[in-house]
Amino acid sequence: MLTRFKIGHYSDPQKATGCTVIIPPGNNVTSAVARGASPGSREYALLSPKRKISRIDALVLTGGSAFGLNCAHAVMEALAEKGSGYQTNFGPVPIVPAAVIFDKNLGDSTAYPNAKQARQALAEAAFNNFTMGNVGAGSGATVGKWRGMEFALKGGIGLAEQSSSGVKALALTVVNAVGDVLDRDGAILAGALAEDGTFAAENNPFVRWEQPKVGLAENTVLTVVMTNAILSKQQAHFIAERAHHGIARRIEPSHTSYDGDISFVISSPEVETDLDLLAALAVSAVEASIINGIKKAEALCGVRAWKDL
Repeated sequence: MLTRFKIGHYSDPQKATGCTVIIPPGNNVTSAVARGASPGSREYALLSPKRKISRIDALVLTGGSAFGLNCAHAVMEALAEKGSGYQTNFGPVPIVPAAVIFDKNLGDSTAYPNAKQARQALAEAAFNNFTMGNVGAGSGATVGKWRGMEFALKGGIGLAEQSSSGVKALALTVVNAVGDVLDRDGAILAGALAEDGTFAAENNPFVRWEQPKVGLAENTVLTVVMTNAILSKQQAHFIAERAHHGIARRIEPSHTSYDGDISFVISSPEVETDLDLLAALAVSAVEASIINGIKKAEALCGVRAWKDL
């Protein structure tokens, strides 16, 4: 699928923030679904199946909380300079949705990706970009924050693809959760640590649902499912809803009042498929991308990574 979609990153490991730009094929069909009480986004309403426009020119995922949303405007301007966008009688208007994570609790709390850096990510967007871990919007991502940052582990960007009968679903996920990440067998892969270095919820998973530490009401997992299936916008919206099952299976808890999880589905329409088959592929790809985002992450700013345990 990465032969059809370009991905570019800007990463700042010193300040622990960054942004990611995805450029889909021009004939794409895109929709999105937000879960949780605290999403941060731009042009999200436009992706509803009730709205007229079905294609986008780029998708921006960024750190810096709401401050990072200005990255989308920079990408929009850069694309307009090249003549890309929704064509009007008065010039092109690029459609560039965006979503943010809260990464201000790691590194420099005043830092966020700016317009110049967003243009850099756009300029570096390339096919077959399999870079994972502490890159782009995942630069400052962390997980298992329900006990406090001193017990959290590093998250990041993960990629994974599933396919069957010629249908492909590639998921890119920014893993940045208040909850713990579970492996396929249900065991804790990464999450809040106890004082002795074990996982704090290992013997009592319900402790995760208690009131998290002050200042942790800002998290968010972002996932993008890219597929070669031929979809209507309504069908893309259905797959975006199902993609959240992958988040819920691998992150505990998810979709809380402390998260703003958003799933995007972008179709490069080529192959007819059964919608439930595609949903199953998408869910599995999201699950695997979350695991990969954890396993590829590196320790940063005093927060340990899975590979350090």
